[in-house]
Amino acid sequence: MLDLALPQMLLIVCPLVFFGGFVDSISGGGGLISLPAYLLTGVPPHIAFGCNKVSAGVGMLVSTVRFHQNGKIHLKSAAVSAVFALLGAGLGSSFNMLLDAVLLKKLIVGVLPVVSILVLFGGNRIRPSKLLKGYKLFLACAGIGFVTALYDGIIGPGAGTFMVFGYASIAGFDYMTASGNAKVTNLASNIASTFLYISAGRVLFALAIPAALCSIAGSWIGSGLAIQKGAKFIKGIMALVLAGIFVKLIWNLHLI
Repeated sequence: MLDLALPQMLLIVCPLVFFGGFVDSISGGGGLISLPAYLLTGVPPHIAFGCNKVSAGVGMLVSTVRFHQNGKIHLKSAAVSAVFALLGAGLGSSFNMLLDAVLLKKLIVGVLPVVSILVLFGGNRIRPSKLLKGYKLFLACAGIGFVTALYDGIIGPGAGTFMVFGYASIAGFDYMTASGNAKVTNLASNIASTFLYISAGRVLFALAIPAALCSIAGSWIGSGLAIQKGAKFIKGIMALVLAGIFVKLIWNLHLI
């Protein structure tokens, strides 16, 4: 039995998913907004994850295309990451669907505030390292893709930001290229997870499809701003938004 009727769900989810797509296209971490939005409607946690993967994946496709059109993706390394992200996300999502719904909800509420803190303070300190070369670069990107997508499949929120951290701090890409590569990896992760959730019947399409349209709009606007304003703008938005997200997640503790 759902807590709210569909129109009420849409009133909650759509604006927040739009905002989540906007944030995700700039710095990652949009799932810290969108996943709790679905949970606020009262849908079971596995359905919330499934819907979130659909809407996030569509929005991620839009921002990935825009970054590619503006030459902000290192295609070879991003392709390596994407392949390993498919594997990691598949394993993570399969594990997620095996978890008890009550346990999963408690896990979400416990993990998301911690992730918010890590993303908030880490975002202020990230510094690109020296760019790796040759096989070292591709090994690093394979590892980043698999590990972050595994987390993305199990929990999700913050994965995009962790990908940016990895590409800048480990692989050595500049912040904008790190953001572009993260879009490709996150897109691959969402594709794998979405396929599994749809196959398992864990998606409420009447909610996920309108939310996906809002995610497209938010991602289109956000990715355009990110490309125009550059890394300094991205970091500033990340810090401000995640500060607000942390307060919101503390309020969400009544979900336990």
